[in-house]
Amino acid sequence: MRTANWVRGALAGVATIALASLATFGGMPAAHAQKATIKIGITLPFTGADAEDSILMRDGMMMAIDDANAKGGVDGHQIEVIVYDSGTATAGQYDPAQAATNTKKLAADPGVVANIGPAMSGEGKAMSPILSEADLATITPSSTNPDITNPDMAGQFRPKGRAVYFRTVTTDAYQGPNMANYMAQVLKIKSVYVLDDSGAYGVGIADSFQKQAAKDGIKVLGRDQLNPKEADYTTILTKIKGLNPDAVYYGGVGQAGVKLAKQAYDVIPKIIKAGGDGVYGGTFLKGVGFPAAEGWYATNASPHTTQEPVAADWVKRFQAKYNAVPDDYSITAYDAALVVLDSIERVIKSGKPVTRSNVRDAMQTANVKTLQGQVSFDDNGDIKDRTVSVFQVTRDQKYPDDDLIHQYKYIGVAPQS
Repeated sequence: MRTANWVRGALAGVATIALASLATFGGMPAAHAQKATIKIGITLPFTGADAEDSILMRDGMMMAIDDANAKGGVDGHQIEVIVYDSGTATAGQYDPAQAATNTKKLAADPGVVANIGPAMSGEGKAMSPILSEADLATITPSSTNPDITNPDMAGQFRPKGRAVYFRTVTTDAYQGPNMANYMAQVLKIKSVYVLDDSGAYGVGIADSFQKQAAKDGIKVLGRDQLNPKEADYTTILTKIKGLNPDAVYYGGVGQAGVKLAKQAYDVIPKIIKAGGDGVYGGTFLKGVGFPAAEGWYATNASPHTTQEPVAADWVKRFQAKYNAVPDDYSITAYDAALVVLDSIERVIKSGKPVTRSNVRDAMQTANVKTLQGQVSFDDNGDIKDRTVSVFQVTRDQKYPDDDLIHQYKYIGVAPQS
């Protein structure tokens, strides 16, 4: 797996990846080389706590784009990728203000017809109104807060009305509640303490989990918010220990989650611990380490695909190309890029110009065969598949401790409400 130093080195001073022109590929017809390139953006947090997981998503996206360019492009048009980092050292993770700045830069370039990203919902909330005003569609492989695509909140997140925020994952309207169902129906949890990290994703998924847990008859003993920049959570954990819940549920991402898991192992080692997709990934495994990570339950807002036969060759190609083990969000990122490429191709074949508006319209009507299955969207941009997958960290000493495929044991699909 790549290290944080590699990430910093690879991205220092880099804002744009301009892929090789079609003429670079030996033997390509000269007529094809004359076709204009088409620009798309990639916006992910490569600085701070989210960097490693973002690299895996970016590499998944680039697998699809590189494959398309190597085959001559989309109908002869090479795809040029503009990459922006939405993480900052000040935030120590994703930074909504930086995501907004990046989106304004993309919107200011009339050649950019679509974006892929963001990773985090806090970014998405900052980006979506800007995308709407620019009529610039994005597709996220991992952002799950339901507010962004909620039609009741369209005035805030898509003021021009049309859907611009598409997803290849389901939302926390399903991820949080379905994990509550799993804890109630399968783990037989009777009481839980709920934590969040104050971010848009963490608060949203903790809220939806807590609401469903109460419906399922689980007694919620309390709720606290963790400051991601604080180092010590032992006061809260000691309070939880005194209440002796059956389980703790954490809504949030790695910056707070890593510290929580390390300290929880010391203070409340025997209490069941669970979270959303913020505790699924290389950042969590490497940051927490074993034995502290052992036993944590996590969900993914997508089907579990990396161990399916349909993805076997792709996983091998990914590992050979990037010397890294992909996770399911590497695949949802790859599939997100496939949707954008398919949309561009359908616009070209329709005879219409490849504009933001036309690409957005094509994304709205997408019905693309991908590694995770058929991807299509409702009127708000949400994927129609509502699958939530459940995992448990179970150490397999035959593989590296940060091997996502082998250290997260797939349990199954979470029960839907």
